[in-house]
Amino acid sequence: MQFHHHGYVSGDPRVQNAAGTGLDRPERLPDEVDVLIVGSGPAGMLLAAQMSQFPQLTTRLIEKREGRLPLGQADGIQPRSVETFQAFGFADRITAEAYNIGWMNFWAPNPENPDEIVRTTRTEDYGFKISEFPHLIVNQARVLDYFAEAAADGPARIRPDYGVEFLGLEVRDDHVEVRVRTAEGERTIQAKYVAGCDGARSGVRQAIGRTHVGAAARHAWGVMDVLVETDFPDWRIKCAINAAAGNILHIPREGGYLSRMYIDLGEVAADDDHRVRQTPIDEVIRRANEILHPYSIDVKQVAWHSVYEVGHRVTDQFVDDLDSPRVFLTGDACHTHSAKAGQGMNVSMQDGFNLGWKLGHVLTGLASADLLRTYDDERRPVAQQLIDFDREWSSLMARKPGEITDPAELSTYYLATAEFPSGFMTHYGPSAVTADAPAQELASGFPVGKRFKSVEVVRVCDGNAVHLGHHARADGRWRVYAFADAEGSALREWATAAREIVERLTPAGADLDAVFDVKAVFPGRWEDVVDVPDLFRPRSGPLGLTDWEKVFAAAPSAWTSAAIFAERGIAAEGAVVVVRPDQYVAQVLPLTDPAGLERFFAGVMAQPAEAVAR
Repeated sequence: MQFHHHGYVSGDPRVQNAAGTGLDRPERLPDEVDVLIVGSGPAGMLLAAQMSQFPQLTTRLIEKREGRLPLGQADGIQPRSVETFQAFGFADRITAEAYNIGWMNFWAPNPENPDEIVRTTRTEDYGFKISEFPHLIVNQARVLDYFAEAAADGPARIRPDYGVEFLGLEVRDDHVEVRVRTAEGERTIQAKYVAGCDGARSGVRQAIGRTHVGAAARHAWGVMDVLVETDFPDWRIKCAINAAAGNILHIPREGGYLSRMYIDLGEVAADDDHRVRQTPIDEVIRRANEILHPYSIDVKQVAWHSVYEVGHRVTDQFVDDLDSPRVFLTGDACHTHSAKAGQGMNVSMQDGFNLGWKLGHVLTGLASADLLRTYDDERRPVAQQLIDFDREWSSLMARKPGEITDPAELSTYYLATAEFPSGFMTHYGPSAVTADAPAQELASGFPVGKRFKSVEVVRVCDGNAVHLGHHARADGRWRVYAFADAEGSALREWATAAREIVERLTPAGADLDAVFDVKAVFPGRWEDVVDVPDLFRPRSGPLGLTDWEKVFAAAPSAWTSAAIFAERGIAAEGAVVVVRPDQYVAQVLPLTDPAGLERFFAGVMAQPAEAVAR
């Protein structure tokens, strides 16, 4: 964490100085805004936190509820989401209160007594196998609280406008007219852009004429968060339980006592007309005990429960207009599925992360409005992949014992597909912000279109071990990582040319790193790095203080064993890796081609209109 570059800070350094629209922010919802976010779910709250880094803009978030969400339905936090939390500054705090999934056990009918279940497989969870971040369980409400804090503590000081109901909208040539109802009555808000983050029954989706495509799977599940006394030995381990009486997905929750159970309620008749949703909680508990035999649960308290029918739907289009979008759909407003794969909240947050920096860049003049076309292009295929995965996983979870030929099939599938549910399979195709002809062989471990996968390095200024990717915050800036050649001569020449490019694309009066956060990684020992181009030691803030924390060394040290050049396939002649503000790799270039950096950003950036305050 860096602070003091704007002057001495004696309070909480996570609270950034208010700026722009964050100064004297009016309590009343303005008549005109730049961005109107409808709904305070995971996508909406992340989007608000991201937009709080653009204090030049007026962003408001409206929510029909009268206050914060006290109890959220989602709870599975995949490693990619924790990686995202790191960028917003709260990964360590939420990890401390969450449940860490270390194992997943599988239970099946006892061959000698099929009416009873036995443990068949004990499997290590995939979290730490493919990421430095864990696979967590924590209440959605707490995730929203942390994003609300990030939004309120950002320069724009964004806080939800509770008690405001969305009624409808009309898209005009250069704005959107949004009708809302407040305690004062109905009124119209004029917004340049609208983000519909208002859930599966999205009013924004209906207002722009978009429809969900897909169908229900005609299978029902009861779900409950419970505090129990039990003799089931794996109560604090995630379990998939297959029994003659049905199936259970059991997930321990945060706090050491609470657990969530998804209980199979069986096939739903064609003429059921959703009556299964009225199944009483006592019947759900009875089914759970029938499946768990010879074990049982004595439920002391039900914190929350529901019954749902599995459905898989993707909206036909995530924007109002593919060529000139003004209204965007995120999260459950554009994709719905079962809850058992733990994907809904995670994918929704990535929708908001993808959209936020693009809106910020367009509205501050850093990019043209064409950038917004990439939102639908990038996020709709991800949603379809999610639906396909969830359909397969849900089908496997709902099988009867007689339909299972290989008892290890479910655990094998769980591990074999780990990269997808962990959030690391997203691979954006070529676009204005993702190169179509990268020099990928120079950095094979940083595939263009996939998220930047961090590795430990040594910070040269103090010799401390840090993760290279963890230094990047969700502040709307591009990251440019320059991996040096052995002699350093190519890096020095590149830095001289790159500085001119960065200066040309940075608004007048702004810090050199206001738009592009450029870092150097040298292949040798940190003690040997002495000749550092000034591009990597820029001056920051009103005091013009040197930022010493942009230079790293790759060789193992007393505190590290990793060697990033080897682990990520960086060529001996070095490489330049360009990373988008949402942490996805956009381009790989040779150090000998600084003009390639200029060509890439010529297709992305507009001429800067004003200084970006940091």
